[in-house]
Amino acid sequence: MELRGKTIAVLGGKTGLLGQALVKALTAAKAKPKPLSSKDCDIVDPGSVERVLNKIDPDVLINAAAYTQVDLAEEQEEVAFALNATAPPLLAAAAARRGIPFLHYSTDFVFSGNRTTPYTVYDNPGAFSVYGISKAEGEKNLIALGYDGTLIIRTSWLFGPDKMNFVKKIITLATERNTLKVVDDQTGSPSYTPDVAANSIKLLEKDATGIFHLANSGTATWFDLASEAVRLAGLPCTVEPIPTSGYPTPAVRPAYSVLDLTRFIQTTGETPRHWKDALKEYINQEKDS
Repeated sequence: MELRGKTIAVLGGKTGLLGQALVKALTAAKAKPKPLSSKDCDIVDPGSVERVLNKIDPDVLINAAAYTQVDLAEEQEEVAFALNATAPPLLAAAAARRGIPFLHYSTDFVFSGNRTTPYTVYDNPGAFSVYGISKAEGEKNLIALGYDGTLIIRTSWLFGPDKMNFVKKIITLATERNTLKVVDDQTGSPSYTPDVAANSIKLLEKDATGIFHLANSGTATWFDLASEAVRLAGLPCTVEPIPTSGYPTPAVRPAYSVLDLTRFIQTTGETPRHWKDALKEYINQEKDS
């Protein structure tokens, strides 16, 4: 699909970490993104969705909106399931009625983490947390709906401009403290939102459907990511590794959730750059701003 000139509705596009990156990438691709917030469209209300889509008349519908507060989801299960499990098939059905592509974002948290080799798009979810289970249920409901214009992209460990994220929080804390303690026994795939956005566009241009994994290349622990961020920022702060048991949280995190990018690479012919290269770009931009 040629995206130039196409009108693209981006749910989560006004305030979301990934949504804002998508709007920028789509604009750069000469498309016409229409960023939407929860104030513009209630994604769990079919009537609201219909009214908004009738007004915009998009050529593509992207859902980058979600309930992402992992720990709070343990208390707000009903809200998490409404946004992450119930809304996606409602949106896909609206896209199906219009015969337009539907792109939905999911997460590495759908996996249990009980392994030491990257998860492929063919591996079955086995989440532990309410957040992960709700996102896995959203995927399941989309598959059950069976709209063949659906593209599901799982991504992970997002960092990037325009909104608070793990890296920005680490840099902020590192300017205030001499020492930081960060867990070193959770391993995943860091993902730079501008790269995820640009590579999502490549999948749309290839008319890709089904499930894809999208992140930056390479693996890291949270300790690795934090240490490299502090080093690149040139801050005199020591980052010390601690086990997950030393930093208890309400929600269980996957110990290992590295995403296998093979299907994306085979489909587009391109390999995402290493997370360290993306992190360097981000840190330099943060310094400049």
